[in-house]
Amino acid sequence: MRLLRRRAPVWGLLFVLCQLGPAAQAVEPISLGLALAGAAASALTGFISYPRLYCYFTECCLQRPGARAGSVLEQELDRKLFGQHLVKKVVVKAVTGFLNNANPKKPLTLSLHGWTGTGKNFVSKIIAESIYEGGLNSRYVHHFVSTLHFPHRQNITQYKDQLQMWVRGNVSACARSIFVFDEMDKMHAGLIDSIKPFLDYYEQLDGVSYRKAIFIFLSNAGAEKITEVALDFWRSGKRREELGLQDLEPSVSVSVFNNKNSGFWHSSLIDRNLIDYFIPFLPLEYKHVKMCVRVELESRGYEVDEEIVTQVADEMTYFPKEERIYSDKGCKTVYTKLDFYL
Repeated sequence: MRLLRRRAPVWGLLFVLCQLGPAAQAVEPISLGLALAGAAASALTGFISYPRLYCYFTECCLQRPGARAGSVLEQELDRKLFGQHLVKKVVVKAVTGFLNNANPKKPLTLSLHGWTGTGKNFVSKIIAESIYEGGLNSRYVHHFVSTLHFPHRQNITQYKDQLQMWVRGNVSACARSIFVFDEMDKMHAGLIDSIKPFLDYYEQLDGVSYRKAIFIFLSNAGAEKITEVALDFWRSGKRREELGLQDLEPSVSVSVFNNKNSGFWHSSLIDRNLIDYFIPFLPLEYKHVKMCVRVELESRGYEVDEEIVTQVADEMTYFPKEERIYSDKGCKTVYTKLDFYL
C-alpha cells in the first residue's frame, strides 16, 4: 500500500491530462516532461529508500538479522573449524544472543587466545562473514594489526587519539560496527585501555551509543597455560571434549593480565571485567591436521587422496618431544605444504 500511494502522483497527473483532452496541448512539452520526471523520481526515491529493497543495491549496517547470522555462523564453524569444541559453543551462543538482544547493556567483547594456526583469525573472519557478506572487507568491519598500525612505542599517545577517533567515527556511522585487534600480544601495554570507555556500561558517550558494537581481540598470550591444562587432561586419560570453559578461562585471563609482554598487561579492560569471554583455542592434534588437509583439497577442487593427507600431516612437527601430541604450527602451514604435492 505504501508503494501504491507513492505512485499516485504519476497516475494522477496522467488522469488529469486525459480528462483535459485538447487542452493538454497547451502544456509546454518541456514543462510536461519535467512534471512527469519529477513525479517518477519521487516514486523511485520512495521505492529505493524502503530499507529491505535498498540493501539489495548496497551494503547495509547489520546486513543479516540476528537469527540468520547465528545460523550461518554455526554452520560455517561446524564445517570448517576442527578440534575447538569450546570455541564453537561459546562463540555461537555469545554472538547469536548478542545480535538478538535489541537493547544490550554493553558492546560484545571477545578475546581469543591460543597458539598460531589454531584458528583465531579464521574464527574472527567467520564471525564477520556471518554478519556482513563482505566479511573482513566490509565497510563496517575494521581490522587492526598491532605491528602494522601501532609499530612505534614513542607514538603511543598519538595512537590512542587516532584509535578513539576511529572507533567513535565508525560507530557513529554504524552502531553494529565490528573491530578486530590482531597480535594483542605484540601491542604496546596501555594502548588498548584508550578504548575502555567504549566497552563500558555507558548508555551514551557524547551522544553516541557503543552498545551494539562488537570488539574481538586475538592473542597468542595465554597459549602456554592452555596447553598445560590440555596436556594434563590428556595425560590423565580424559578426552579433550571433556574440557569446559571453567577449566581454562580463569587461568587464561590471569595469565594474560600478568604477562608483561602482552597488550593486556594490567589492562583496565580485564581489571574492570569488560571482556565478556576469554576463549581458549586448544592446540591441534594429528587428526585435526588431517582434517585441515582434506578440507583444503576439497576447496581446491581435488578428490581427497588419503595418501597425500597422511604425507602432509606427517611432515608437520609435534610437541611435547616425547609424546608428539600437538602440532606446533596448528594448521597454518598445511596449505603451503600441500602445494608440493599438487
